[in-house]
Amino acid sequence: MRVIIAGGGIGGLTAALSLHQAGIEVEVFEQSPEIKPLGVGINVLPHAMRELTELGLQERVVAAGIVTQELAYANRFGQMIWSEPRGLAAGYTWPQVSIHRGRLHMELLAAARERLGDARITLGARMTGFEQDDAGVTLRFEDGRRARGDVLVAADGIHSVARGIFYPNEGPPIWNGPILWRATSIAAPFLTGATMAIAGNRDVKFVVYPIADEADGRKLTNWIAEIRVPADQQWKREDWNRPGRIEDFLPAFESWRFPWLDIPALIRSAQSVYEFPMIDRDPLPRWTHGRVTLLGDAAHPLYPIGSNGASQGILDARTLALKLATIDNPIAALEAYEAIRRPATAALLHATRGDGPDQVLDIAAERAPQGFDDIEAVLPLAERAEIAAHYKRLAGFEPAVLNARPSLNPPRRAA
Repeated sequence: MRVIIAGGGIGGLTAALSLHQAGIEVEVFEQSPEIKPLGVGINVLPHAMRELTELGLQERVVAAGIVTQELAYANRFGQMIWSEPRGLAAGYTWPQVSIHRGRLHMELLAAARERLGDARITLGARMTGFEQDDAGVTLRFEDGRRARGDVLVAADGIHSVARGIFYPNEGPPIWNGPILWRATSIAAPFLTGATMAIAGNRDVKFVVYPIADEADGRKLTNWIAEIRVPADQQWKREDWNRPGRIEDFLPAFESWRFPWLDIPALIRSAQSVYEFPMIDRDPLPRWTHGRVTLLGDAAHPLYPIGSNGASQGILDARTLALKLATIDNPIAALEAYEAIRRPATAALLHATRGDGPDQVLDIAAERAPQGFDDIEAVLPLAERAEIAAHYKRLAGFEPAVLNARPSLNPPRRAA
């Protein structure tokens, strides 16, 4: 079997590594002429770190990031609403890692080049379409080249060409008002030194966590400032690399000086700021059409709530490889992959639209808009714990369930 992958992002490269691990011939075609370490910070949750570990990548990913110890929620006054241990500290067999998206991407690319060989990763190959027949699928590129395989995996992002072919009337991604300004700053450690903290509520929110150690003991710290604006306001096409202006959002956070973190100072120390609207797409009725299927953001772009975007793409990739390795009919294998991943990601998409585990912020703000003396009187522990546990169940990373789940490592096919 030969699998061709359109898209050399985190999901596409994880799929390529997983298929190679299973002994399946695979080639990746990426539209960019050069893969660069773009973006800012992301979290690789334990269920995704399990998959990277089983690909033999845990050591290099951990070395490139920070092993997360804690998740903490606070109101706009810095008062703690909820905190919980994360990763190994929460009883998982695998860590949670906070890391620069570009660093993770480059680690996956390096591993793919080592294992597949440079000849199996083609850059500057922009997909324009494909044709299927009874024997396979042919991928077409803008420059006239073609590639042939038994299966095409479209991991080509939120503006997926393949998704546009299957659903030509879908329209642009959906935006309902939130704007994100993302940046990194060099800063002193806060709280545990490996905490992901989220403060505010759904209208004005700040997310912050370290993603790498600096030589002087400080941390490369990722942060996101989020403000909800009128949904009828027009914004440009989302782009990770569009510069943002601090003056557009700093006033909303000027008073957010907490005992454990000075947010205005952190914002002012930014190395550079990027702006984009927080968007997603509605769940699809189908991902798989014959020998072609969607993966990652092409299939299910999610709001960046709950730290699950990249993690879900990794889970897609691993499930896809397992089904292609264990089901002889490639079309049936793609359908089996979709039957597992499409319902799971659709449920998660709806949860992120409802603020997912960040609901604790909204509830606390509604019940105690001016702060509180005792969080237990505002939002009892049992209620807070259930919000956190519900999201873990939905996203597939309850500690006991994840630790006991059978491996997604596919059996290696005979040569």
